[in-house]
Amino acid sequence: MNALGALGLVAALLVGVAVDPVHAKPRKRDLDYVPAFASPPMAPVANGSIFQASNGYSALTNGARAAMVGDIVTITLVERTQATKSNSASTDRSGDIGLTPPATGPASFFKPTDIGASGGSTFQGKGGAAQSNQLNGEVSVTIAQVFPNGTMLIRGEKLLTLNRGDETIGITGIIRAADIGPDNRVPSTRVADARIIYSGKGEIARGSKMGWLNRFFAILSPF
Repeated sequence: MNALGALGLVAALLVGVAVDPVHAKPRKRDLDYVPAFASPPMAPVANGSIFQASNGYSALTNGARAAMVGDIVTITLVERTQATKSNSASTDRSGDIGLTPPATGPASFFKPTDIGASGGSTFQGKGGAAQSNQLNGEVSVTIAQVFPNGTMLIRGEKLLTLNRGDETIGITGIIRAADIGPDNRVPSTRVADARIIYSGKGEIARGSKMGWLNRFFAILSPF
């Protein structure tokens, strides 16, 4: 019993170490969301001037707005999309033909009820689709590149390690300097070529996914 108890204790410790985020294996980061850092300052030019534009220049009207590589910008996620589509169609067609045979002559043996034809067809169809998505929150990213026209490439991600899994929010895109607010915030609706990801890992995320065997049979099923 002592040996079994010792083995159980060792197993519990190993499981605890494996689950503990401090001892977890470092996550391999996606290069598309790696933050950019400011470049080291250039050596001063011995030209006798106090002002050196090579050390970074920002107009007084810019205040503390982010404008250089490595500066931090907060993206306010206000994504909301909604799509609705519906269509309907209906057709109705009918026809009727009848002949009255003569009362005398060779064809007089036909009765009026013997000669007649009618037909009709009806069709009705209806379809509809609706989808809505919403994402709110904030993500602080860094400026990775400043283009000659004043636009800036931003990228970054936020990783939340919770007791039941990990939540990752990443964003990349292009913003304008004019859209940066006094508090260095930019709404996500102002980010061009935006790529926003929201994903998770852990038992909660696994519980919401279909098992691999069910997915296999879902692919093969013709229904």
